[in-house]
Amino acid sequence: MLNWEVISQALPHLMNGAVLTIELTVSSVFFGVILGLIMALGRLSGKKIIRILSSIYIDFFRGTPLLVQIFLVYFGIPQVFHFQLPDNYQYIAGVLALSLNCGAYTAEIFRSGIQSIDYGQAEAARSLGMSQGQAMRYIILPQAFKVVVPPLGNEFIAMLKDSCLVSIIAIEELMYSGNIIVGRTFQPFPIYITVAFMYLCMTMVLSLLVNYTEKRLAKSDIRN
Repeated sequence: MLNWEVISQALPHLMNGAVLTIELTVSSVFFGVILGLIMALGRLSGKKIIRILSSIYIDFFRGTPLLVQIFLVYFGIPQVFHFQLPDNYQYIAGVLALSLNCGAYTAEIFRSGIQSIDYGQAEAARSLGMSQGQAMRYIILPQAFKVVVPPLGNEFIAMLKDSCLVSIIAIEELMYSGNIIVGRTFQPFPIYITVAFMYLCMTMVLSLLVNYTEKRLAKSDIRN
């Protein structure tokens, strides 16, 4: 049986952790999408050096565990650059590591979406006098965005769940808060089942938002 008294006492602390989890996810996805789009365009660039550098970044962050990346950012950057750590360095390192990881995966999503658009549309845009950049901005990317919404949504949900890994560097998000409470109460099952339920609620809300966005985009296609 669940110890409801323990759950009720722990819930305010877990809610604070859930809020920080959402902040981490939103920040990481925001920077990850920007970075991913840049790297996707780099992979499709006509310049070989840019393609190589973008590929190295994507392959590294897709091919290594997120936990290792968190350690590299948290411990490696201060050791390499020898700077004074700010008070909120855990949070900064967590967002940076999650953003770099998210950027690598969203880069491949964007690249696939861009390549799925008929090349003839780019040629038509060029024939109308648009530059390559204008064709990408006004013709290709708006159509590619509709294609990549479902896989981007899956990546956002995965990032929300993977954010629990930053608890290893003492960021007081949902999982870390749960671990602290378990250490105080010695009641792992009711606490972790509550943590799991809270993650489930957040991922379900995010799934609904993604589905809503897909339907709105589908309706706009029908109207057009």
